[in-house]
Amino acid sequence: MATFQYEALNAQSGKTEKGELNVASQAEALARLQEMGLAPIKVDPVTKAPKKAKGKGGAVKGKKGAKKGVGDLEIKIPGLSGRVKEKNLTIFTRQLAQLTSAGLPLLSGLRVLEKQEKTPTLRRVLGELAEVIEGGGTFSEGLSQNAGVFNKLFVSMVKAGELGGVLEVVLDRLAQFMEKAMRIKGKVKAALFYPIAVLVVAIVIMAILMVFVIPKFKDVFSEMMGKGLPAFTEFVLDISDMVRLNAFGTLTGMLAALFTFAMIGRTQFGRYTLDKLSLILPVIGSVVEKVAIARFSRTLGTLINSGVPILQALNIVKDTSGNVVVARAVQDVHDSVKEGETIVAPLEASRVFPPMVISMVDVGEKTGDMPQMLEKVADTYDEEVDRAVESLTSLIEPIMIVFLAVIVGSIVIAMFLPLIAMIEGIE
Repeated sequence: MATFQYEALNAQSGKTEKGELNVASQAEALARLQEMGLAPIKVDPVTKAPKKAKGKGGAVKGKKGAKKGVGDLEIKIPGLSGRVKEKNLTIFTRQLAQLTSAGLPLLSGLRVLEKQEKTPTLRRVLGELAEVIEGGGTFSEGLSQNAGVFNKLFVSMVKAGELGGVLEVVLDRLAQFMEKAMRIKGKVKAALFYPIAVLVVAIVIMAILMVFVIPKFKDVFSEMMGKGLPAFTEFVLDISDMVRLNAFGTLTGMLAALFTFAMIGRTQFGRYTLDKLSLILPVIGSVVEKVAIARFSRTLGTLINSGVPILQALNIVKDTSGNVVVARAVQDVHDSVKEGETIVAPLEASRVFPPMVISMVDVGEKTGDMPQMLEKVADTYDEEVDRAVESLTSLIEPIMIVFLAVIVGSIVIAMFLPLIAMIEGIE
């Protein structure tokens, strides 16, 4: 017998209840909760820390009997710690889904992937997952022990697949979800690469002109014209002197501004403000909104379709939304469903989701076809994101070219104004 902690919703009172059950498995715990008239929100096994056997001298023996004294330090080898790249995790999920769909046992599939994996961190994690299964644990338990690699969405979907006996189907669905999410993220990154590259080039060109080129013009102008320089030229020369003579202060000021901006983004109010601005900015806001809606719809639809309880699914969607404004809207939806109300009202009140999305969710909720409706919304907005990113790219290119031309052109004009004034004086 094992002990399971549960959190469930009482349909009659509308309140959340917590407690423990002594049953043989998680499936039996879920069945017991349904018999009690409770809707399960979260059911987790109570894990007890294994007792460590002491060796001679009070040293603790490890798994293979190795002694570890009090003063021993755990050394982390570079390359064997940290997160796994999203691309590598997606490839692993797809390969594991293919192996399990072909009939290969889960443990054998993990061992095969462990042998061929080249990333040290992921290879170590796969070995740990295999050891958990060999020790009688479940795949989801092994995933939850590596929370730094596998997020709540991954663990919850796998747990639902294990309880429903459709793990291979859930893995395939999870692989599709990760592939689509990575494709959308890649397109957005590609669209942002060009303006960032142009901005870096503009900064480098300005730095070279301000530090090396403009000071030489200043010496020439002082010899030929004295102090009677045009106002715009004086302004550019003053900026050049400030950058050249106070290079350390200028660099420190720029870094301080970036640090302050980053710290503001870490606060609750600052993060909300920045996320709100990102949704209402011209051109960019449309792309951010479409990406957020596509992620919300696909995540929620995939979780519900995989058998994850609706309240737990909404909590996961909130944690993985990537936008505080959307996360608050999802929290309102969670509270509404918890009180026995509909999903549509808080979605509409948030003013984040367009009427078309709200209408499709409303139809899905009334017909009991919510996952399919959410998948259709996600597919539609994935296409919208593709078109929006293409439009953004085509619009950004001329804007950045004009921006670079204005910066460099202004400096050139400032340097030519004294020459024009000298020519006019000669005439």
